[in-house]
Amino acid sequence: MKNSTINNKEIEKFSKIAEEWWNPNGKFKPLHKFNPIRIKYIKENIVSDFKIKNKYKPLNGLKVLDIGCGGGLLSEPMARLGAKVVGIDASNQNIKVAKYHLKKSKLNIKYINASPENLKIKEKFDIILNMEIVEHVENVNFFIKKSSKFLKKSGIMFIATLNQTLKSYVFAIIGAEYILQWLPIGTHDWNKFIKPEILSSICKKNYLDLEKINGMTFNPIINEWKVSEDKSVNYIMKLKKI
Repeated sequence: MKNSTINNKEIEKFSKIAEEWWNPNGKFKPLHKFNPIRIKYIKENIVSDFKIKNKYKPLNGLKVLDIGCGGGLLSEPMARLGAKVVGIDASNQNIKVAKYHLKKSKLNIKYINASPENLKIKEKFDIILNMEIVEHVENVNFFIKKSSKFLKKSGIMFIATLNQTLKSYVFAIIGAEYILQWLPIGTHDWNKFIKPEILSSICKKNYLDLEKINGMTFNPIINEWKVSEDKSVNYIMKLKKI
């Protein structure tokens, strides 16, 4: 649909396994492994923009919108770092899980069952997170356009996704889903992966200036993710609203 970013098949897929979000050894185990490097990257890449001095609560006073928040795996660390967080997800089941977990953590987060085009709030945000979400939406251009409208001028958007290369097919689908069984089969559709140059061009049309792009690679020897120059599978962008 032209005026919707919702892919019902994708929502149904994640809704079915929503209860697994907070299980570090469950179906979202790879995301639990991935989370520390995502958090570190966000922290390191906002320090100069927001003149941060508080190293313990670097996001203190900042408003963060976490789009496609799932069960809150990234929303909660952002709130612990001092941010006022709004997490949105098109799956009501994911939001229920996020709200349930929030009862234990008691952090400053508001969860809403919505996608960017039907989010009914007027506030603008300092930081928007679109992490591991663009490969699951309909109409990426419309999705970025509607996301961008919630970002303050000079605000920062982070987008993490998968490149559309032969290597990403081998590693992210055949390797991660079929051989290593890190993810349920069918988690990803290679046809929905997007090349960085195409994504940055879409962002530019929507007043988002690419400031930085890095690859993220997994080191099986130390069982950790690291930021790298290799963008052939996973990559992350830092964009500024102009």
